[in-house]
Amino acid sequence: MIASALRLRARAVPIAVVLLTVTACTDDPPAAAPSSTSSPSSPAAGTRQTAMAQEPTAPSDRNTAMTIRLTVHGQAVDATLNDSAAARDFAALLPLTLDLSDFHGKERVADLPRRLDTSGAPDAAEGKAGDLAYYAPWGNLAVYYRDGGSRDPGLVILGHLADGAAERFTTADHVTIEAVS
Repeated sequence: MIASALRLRARAVPIAVVLLTVTACTDDPPAAAPSSTSSPSSPAAGTRQTAMAQEPTAPSDRNTAMTIRLTVHGQAVDATLNDSAAARDFAALLPLTLDLSDFHGKERVADLPRRLDTSGAPDAAEGKAGDLAYYAPWGNLAVYYRDGGSRDPGLVILGHLADGAAERFTTADHVTIEAVS
C-alpha cells in the first residue's frame, strides 16, 4: 500500500510541475491601455475603470490580467480586466448575467451579487468611455459608454472594453459576462 502511494505521488509531482510551468505568469509588462476613470454618481452605478500604460517600475491599477467577454444584443465584446484585487474578485463571480439600467446618460449599471474586495484601490477615479468599473458605496458594476466627467470617491476601475465597443452599451438592458482567459 505504501509502495502504491509513493508511485502515485511520483506521477503527480511531475504533472503538477508541468501544469504550474504552463500556467505561470510571464514577466512581460501588459500592453498599454488608455487611462480612464469614472464618477460614482448613481446609486446603481458602482464601477470605475482606469487603463494606463504600465511602467515596469511603477505599479498600476490598469495592469492587464484577464480577458473577459460581455455579450449584449447577441454580440460579443471583449474586455480586459486589470490586476487589482477588485478585478480579481469580480472575475471570481463569473459567469454572470445582469440587468442593466442607464445612469446619467453616461453609464449602464447593474447590481452585483455581492460586494467586491477594494483593498489597495485608489480613493477616487474618473470613468471614461469603455471603462468597466465598480462603485463601492453602492456595490454596483458600471459600464461607461461616455466619459464620466469627474473623479468620484469609491469608484474603482476594473478594466476596459475593446476599442469602439462602448457605444454598444448605450441601449443595453442585459449583459452576460464570462471569462475568456
